[in-house]
Amino acid sequence: MDTTYNLNGGFKPTMKRFADLDGPDYFPTPAWATHALIDNESFSGDIWESACGDGAMSRVLETTGRKVISSDLFDRGYGEAGKDFLKPKRRSDNIVTNPPYNAAEGFVRSGVECSKRKFALLLRLAFLEGANRANTIFAKAPPNRVWVFSERITFYPAGAVQKGTGTTAYAWMVWDKDAPGGTELRWFKPGYKARHI
Repeated sequence: MDTTYNLNGGFKPTMKRFADLDGPDYFPTPAWATHALIDNESFSGDIWESACGDGAMSRVLETTGRKVISSDLFDRGYGEAGKDFLKPKRRSDNIVTNPPYNAAEGFVRSGVECSKRKFALLLRLAFLEGANRANTIFAKAPPNRVWVFSERITFYPAGAVQKGTGTTAYAWMVWDKDAPGGTELRWFKPGYKARHI
C-alpha cells in the first residue's frame, strides 16, 4: 500500500486520478501514453502486461510485433483474470504496466524480480519522492531510465465522460537489466497526445 498517496486522511486535491484504497483502482491508460514508451524503448522477447484491465495498454503493446501476455487480478473481460502480480507465478522477458497506485511499491518489487530484460511502470513523477522509497526500493534497485511526459496524462475511471486536462505529472520508469548502473532522466517530446488520440 502506498501510504503517501493519502495525506492527513484525505486525497491530494489536485489529483484527477484518485486511489481506490479498498478496491480495484481501475483507470484505463490512454493509448498515446503507451505509444510514447514503445517509440522510445525497444523490447526484445515477450511482454507481460500484468494489470491489463480492459486491454487498453495490451492492444498498443501488440503493435510492437512481440508476444503480449495479458493478466489482471480482476476480470474486466480481457486477458487472464485472477492473476495477482504481487504473488507472481511466471517470469517474462519484459513487463510493462500501469499499476494500481495502492500497490505500486509491490509492483516494483515483483517486476524487478520477474522481468528478465526490462520492466516499465507508468507512475506519478512524485513516486520518486519519499524517504521510505529512497531507503528501500531506490537504494536497492533504482530505475535505469525515467521518461518524463511533457504533456499531462488525464486518467478517467472506465466509462467516465472525458473532459479537461490532468494536473499531475507522470513518467515511465524503466528498469533495464542490460543497462549500466545509475538513473538517466529523459523527456518525451510533445505531440504524442495529438498523434494517437
